[in-house]
Amino acid sequence: MTIPDAFEPTISTIGGILAAMAVVAVIETAIPLRARGRWNKDHLAPNLALTFITFATNLFLNAGLLAGLLWLQGRGFGLLNAVSLPPLVEGAIAVALLDFSFYVAHVGMHKIPGWWRYHSVHHSDPAVDVTTTIRQHPVEGLIRYAFMGAFAFALVPSPVAFGVYRLGSALNGLLEHANIRLPLWLDRMLSLVTTWPNMHKVHHSRVAAQTDTNYSNMFSFWDRMFGTFTPSIQGIDIPYGLDGYDDPTAQTTQGLLAMPWRLVEAPGATTAAMQASPREVAGGLG
Repeated sequence: MTIPDAFEPTISTIGGILAAMAVVAVIETAIPLRARGRWNKDHLAPNLALTFITFATNLFLNAGLLAGLLWLQGRGFGLLNAVSLPPLVEGAIAVALLDFSFYVAHVGMHKIPGWWRYHSVHHSDPAVDVTTTIRQHPVEGLIRYAFMGAFAFALVPSPVAFGVYRLGSALNGLLEHANIRLPLWLDRMLSLVTTWPNMHKVHHSRVAAQTDTNYSNMFSFWDRMFGTFTPSIQGIDIPYGLDGYDDPTAQTTQGLLAMPWRLVEAPGATTAAMQASPREVAGGLG
């Protein structure tokens, strides 16, 4: 496998994600969950800047991971290569377990203060729409790929299964952050299996008890299995963002990149809290 071969699938995926973002943005204008406000305009440039930084880093991370998987598969390594399963069953198992790696990493980024410092960049968005999806600090990308790589190298899924997971994960991420209004019955039904907008909006609440739920990306049953599920009905009127991070200077591209090292005192915060992570300052770990 040549170096250009390793990069090509990721480049194609990035193009598809950008096209899908544009389509979702159009849908948001047609059936918005909430009317666009000042923050929807103000967060656009920094959100897109972080999105393209993530694309640039993921281009190399994904290419390295794919090249490693192909090398391992060619030598018969991996749990999926140790058993004989129909291709569709093997692919379904691979996609589900790779999605579980996302769940595990996501929980870790909420529970480990040092990791939350980076993940707080994503949660500090005062408005949630499709541009929030890939608003993340570059270090968060490293954490996510470390977990995904550990699962992927243990399983060694086929390139097709890995590609299906990466594309499905990205597209579902766009949907779950989208500022779109769905009939409650439809959202409730879909969230029995997959993660949909209202369900994920709960996760972007300023209330820590709500934020520490609904971690799943593609399949909602991880939250149901591990007791971290909150019904999607609660996501209709959620206050987004993090207390203490609404200052416009904190919401610039430079401010977001520096956020992991910025401590803001929340109302009533103690000196000890000022030495904690941004999440602890803003509301405490759940």
